[in-house]
Amino acid sequence: MHFQLTDEQRALREAVRSYLRGRFGPQQVRELYEAPESDGVPAALWQALGEQGWLAVLVPEEHDGIGLGLLDAAVLAREFGAGTVPGPWLGTVLAGEALRLAGSAEQQAEHLPRIAAGEVKGAVALLKAGYSPIPQAAPFQSSGGALTGRMDLVEYPSVADLLVVAASDGLYLVDPAASGVTITPQPSLDRTTRVGTVELAGVTGEKLPGSTPDVVQDLLDRAAVLVANDLVGISRKALTDTVEYDKTRVQFNRPVGSFQAIKHHLADLHIAVTFAEHAATYAAHAADVGADDRAVAASIAKSKAAVVANEMTGAMIQYHGGIGYTWEHDTHFYFKRSKRLEGAYGDAAQHRERIAKLVIDTARPVQGDTAEVVGSELSVAASA
Repeated sequence: MHFQLTDEQRALREAVRSYLRGRFGPQQVRELYEAPESDGVPAALWQALGEQGWLAVLVPEEHDGIGLGLLDAAVLAREFGAGTVPGPWLGTVLAGEALRLAGSAEQQAEHLPRIAAGEVKGAVALLKAGYSPIPQAAPFQSSGGALTGRMDLVEYPSVADLLVVAASDGLYLVDPAASGVTITPQPSLDRTTRVGTVELAGVTGEKLPGSTPDVVQDLLDRAAVLVANDLVGISRKALTDTVEYDKTRVQFNRPVGSFQAIKHHLADLHIAVTFAEHAATYAAHAADVGADDRAVAASIAKSKAAVVANEMTGAMIQYHGGIGYTWEHDTHFYFKRSKRLEGAYGDAAQHRERIAKLVIDTARPVQGDTAEVVGSELSVAASA
């Protein structure tokens, strides 16, 4: 199958790159690193996300959105990863997806236009940290309409106007300012984001009526696909910067990039990053068209992206030499962001286990063009 981005998707990618080059680059990211007490949401950047329609990408047109697909959102996520872009874009988009997939007509009409316009910031608490990405790992319990529980490492809960949480019986909208909601900021290795603990003590939430286990699983898979695209964006930028640096870094009167051990390793990493990019792109496409293998594709994308980002950002530091280990260089932006995202919505091992369950335990053949990819992934998992 021949597959590539459309002209419109490539134009979207270039628009994001152009904005980040001109208005939000490493200098602005460093300012956030130097101010960990800030809320981590640059006002001009958030305004641009709303004005450019990057928050409206998945919101249906009838709710003032653009009505595009997950692949278009994945294009954005990949560029945001490459730029180590801060802000609650992911949480806001996922809150909108929860409403789109499971909300009532009234809930959608109330919240989706405001999400599209950037008038509200969203946060989601969908999965216990360290647990497999399945609905049964919801962080909260619901009893008689009252929500209780705790989740750590929630992105941007302190600035959220709208909180979507997963409970034992589905998804709920929660007002972060409601009685019984406690939000506590947590320190983060990755200062391109802000994280916190969300605790609910008998809080009354607003149920999203369509949040069946299948819908919750779909939302978790979409989250994993967007994170996978962020990770491959990190990986590609780390590889590009490393190659360019090693073309000019000289040791023994030769560019270090000419040394066989280094150039062969970077070539291998280029292949690995490319495979991960393809997997992440296909997973988004599969979700958009409702492909039979979309769940498998999501897990392949997340597992590959997590492994590749770990390897590539580590190599970036190593192949930058001594400067790569310093606070003053940008290498740690990519390394720390990848470390935070590697386990988000399931780590590589958990997704490989899910692939095995979907493909082997159910004895259901995978249809479509990812059959060979699945077989390859299972071989890798078996030999790991």
